[in-house]
Amino acid sequence: MYKAFVFFVVTLCLSVGQAHADAYEEALSTFKASPQVQSFFNNSYGYALFPTVGKGAVGIGGAHGKGKVYRAGNVLGESKMTQLSIGFQLGGQAYSQIIFFEDKRALDAFTKGNFEFSAQATAIAITANASAQTGTTGNTATASGNQKADQAVAQYSNGMVVFTVAKGGLMYEASVAGQKFSFKPAE
Repeated sequence: MYKAFVFFVVTLCLSVGQAHADAYEEALSTFKASPQVQSFFNNSYGYALFPTVGKGAVGIGGAHGKGKVYRAGNVLGESKMTQLSIGFQLGGQAYSQIIFFEDKRALDAFTKGNFEFSAQATAIAITANASAQTGTTGNTATASGNQKADQAVAQYSNGMVVFTVAKGGLMYEASVAGQKFSFKPAE
C-alpha cells in the first residue's frame, strides 16, 4: 500500500510538474487578469511563477512544481518547489502559484539557495468570482475581506505574498504542510 501511494504521488507530481513556455504565458495571463494581483505586478520588486504544481495525497501528501524567478521582466533563474504534508487528506489537484517579492531583501532571501515556508503559511486563492485565504501553500499573506469576497485585499508579509489558482482536480485536506524551494541562477 505504501509503495503504491509513493508511486502515485511521484507520478502525479512529475506528470503535472513539467512546464513549458506556453504554460508560463498562460499562467501569467491568468494572474494578470485578476484584480487582486494587478497592483503586485506594477509594484513588486520581482516574482516567482510556477505554472503547474501537482499535488496528491492519501494521508501523507506531496507536491512538486517547477518555476522561474523574474526581475524587471528578465528571468533570473529556475526554482523547484517541493512540499510534504501530513494529516487528513485525500485526492489530487494541480494549481498555479505566484510569489511576489516586495523588495530586494525578500528576493535575495528566496534566491540564496534553499528557502522554506513554514507549516502555518497561507496563500490567497484566486477563483473566477472570489478570493479567499487558504492554509495549504505559500507564505503568510492576509486577506482582509470587504463586503464582497472578490474584493479581498492581499498584503505582503515578511516581504512576500503568494497567490494560487486551481487548475483542476479534487482534494480534501486538513493537514500541516510547508513548502521548500530551491533556486538555480540562469546561465
